[in-house]
Amino acid sequence: MAQWTSNNPKAKIKSCYTSEVKYFDAHTHVNFVAYNDDREDVIKRAAGAGVGMNCVGTQFDTSKAAVELARKYDNVWATIGLHPIHTSKSYHDEKELGEGGKEFTSRGETFDMSAYEELGKDPRVIAIGECGLDYFRVDESTKDVQIKNFVAQIELANKLQKPLMLHIRNAYDDALEVLKAHAVVRGDVHFFAGNWAIAKKFLDLGFTLSFTGVVTFTHDYDEVVKNAPLDMLLSETDAPYVTPMPYRGKRNEPAYVEYVVRKIAEIRGEDEGKVATQLLENARRVFGVL
Repeated sequence: MAQWTSNNPKAKIKSCYTSEVKYFDAHTHVNFVAYNDDREDVIKRAAGAGVGMNCVGTQFDTSKAAVELARKYDNVWATIGLHPIHTSKSYHDEKELGEGGKEFTSRGETFDMSAYEELGKDPRVIAIGECGLDYFRVDESTKDVQIKNFVAQIELANKLQKPLMLHIRNAYDDALEVLKAHAVVRGDVHFFAGNWAIAKKFLDLGFTLSFTGVVTFTHDYDEVVKNAPLDMLLSETDAPYVTPMPYRGKRNEPAYVEYVVRKIAEIRGEDEGKVATQLLENARRVFGVL
């Protein structure tokens, strides 16, 4: 399988938590309003559990918030980008944005290359995304808009030489074609939910696959977790969503990524310490951190 190593020297910064980091949450949203009441406590709990995290934006406001958190906390890095569902009229749930924490429907954001590029120059920004394609309940008329914005973000990642953080739902074939045509950099397929045949196509391109707490309560992705090379896997929480067992039903947080790592090791039948060490090394390689 092909691999890609970050060649962004600005991303290779040392955290004061480096000697203590055991896990890396490759995709979390502690920038969302779901954490407005206790964000600092959540981040400090993660640090205490030996967790570094990649705080991911979904549009410009949440991307900017992610960068601000990464500047403030040594165990936080940021990813900036425009989520495909936010490129046109879309629903936002109360955990993400919303005035006063209330859900709302937006008119969609137009990707501003210059604004994102300026934000992306910050050394605490380690990837571009989450970007990609989302065809779940999609209006056919918005597919072209999604693709246009996806290509623009790939071009930004190529320019800044930072990896991509991909969000792909019900659109793996189209996303692969776009990546083959435009991507020079590689990155991670966040919350991978495809089968082994699809997984191999991304692995062959050099993209890692990351898994969430879903693996702790379903066997749907066991085949991929077992068959993928260990050095091509990442762990994530996608907090505040998809909380792993034994906390399912409660709000998720980065400290719980340990349960994802533990389950990956169990599914693969490998030593938990070995798996944890390799997943951390994978994050270092892909994102150039720690």
